Amino acid sequence: MKTTFSVLFYPRGNDMDNEGEAPVYARITVNGKRSEFSIKRKVLMTKWNASAGKMKGNSSKVRELNAYMDKIRYKIYQIHENLMDRNDPITADLIKNIFLGKSDKDKMLLKIFQDHNDKIAALVGKDYAPGTVERYCTAKKHVEEYIKKEYKVEDIPIKKVDHAFIDGFEYYLKTERDCSHNTAVKYITNFKKIVRIAFANDWIQKDPFLHWKGRLKIVDREFLTESEIQQMLEKEINNARLDQVKDIFLFSCFTGLAYSDVKKLSNDNLVLGIDGENWIKIKRSKTDTRSNIPILPSAQAIIDKYAEHPAILNGDRILPVLSNQKMNAYLKEIADLCGINKNLTFHLARHTFATTVTLTNGVSIESVSKMLGHKSLKTTQHYAKILDRKVSDDMKMLRKRLNFNS
Repeated sequence: MKTTFSVLFYPRGNDMDNEGEAPVYARITVNGKRSEFSIKRKVLMTKWNASAGKMKGNSSKVRELNAYMDKIRYKIYQIHENLMDRNDPITADLIKNIFLGKSDKDKMLLKIFQDHNDKIAALVGKDYAPGTVERYCTAKKHVEEYIKKEYKVEDIPIKKVDHAFIDGFEYYLKTERDCSHNTAVKYITNFKKIVRIAFANDWIQKDPFLHWKGRLKIVDREFLTESEIQQMLEKEINNARLDQVKDIFLFSCFTGLAYSDVKKLSNDNLVLGIDGENWIKIKRSKTDTRSNIPILPSAQAIIDKYAEHPAILNGDRILPVLSNQKMNAYLKEIADLCGINKNLTFHLARHTFATTVTLTNGVSIESVSKMLGHKSLKTTQHYAKILDRKVSDDMKMLRKRLNFNS
């Protein structure tokens, strides 16, 4: 069905004042139905050109008012075009309310956030990884707590989000939540997507993120040295649970797999490679990219060690992996037992594979990138920069030892 649409301006003569001036109204007509609003300007009835829908004359006042009406007309046509592009139902009242920044009911920020999270949760395994959903849920929780603390309400209209809200939220994350700069930026970036959804749907007329710059700071990632890996390999731990966590951490050091990928690793992921050796072939949970990794002897020994573990015999998994929270808690104890003075987390194993196990031993950066499942070589190059820094530090030590004087 074809939609008819028009915009015109007219002075309302029955509201004319004693000086002969009448208020100007804009009339929007869609399929014969009208909706009107005052543009908050007045004109002399004798100066109005009814056929042209504008004022007569060429004075600065006339030009200013005619330009103002042209601007209103342009914005209304933009709203109409946006509604058509989205195949939304179009009414004169709807266009007027969008132009005036009104709606039958204000769209609420946390409600929009929750609707978004519900949709991506339903697409886990298709378009999104579970970790992505978890990050958006955490971001929504932080926004909710910030609103309660700063605005003393349960929720706010999305149109109340401005640049000051964003700055305040960033400050809240870094102070109240003790987030690092990069962590805060990532949460705000999650929140930014929600605001962009509102902007795309004309629930807000301006993008408050227009002048916000969220740049991540480059952080030197920690990794285990060759001697520290050897310390862990040789350390005998009598506690079965701690020994299990140590083994699975080392498995990640020798494969580069992230926690979520080690946890889901099954017999289907073990294949015979083109070299006749055992390989792991798996799609990364985080990026859905494929990782192809030859299994080193140390990693194979760990797989063999747990082949008869009760948790493995009853299922298709290869290793008995605990929750990420428990693994990281136990790794703190393991670091103490092994005399390793580093903040041991499971993800540090992936960094160790990229640096100490592969790049340091001459594996090409292209091969490392493929095994890690990186989408871009730039991501892998950061590990090469870390090694460059280590070379620089080592050479400084050498200079001191040799005591050369220039």
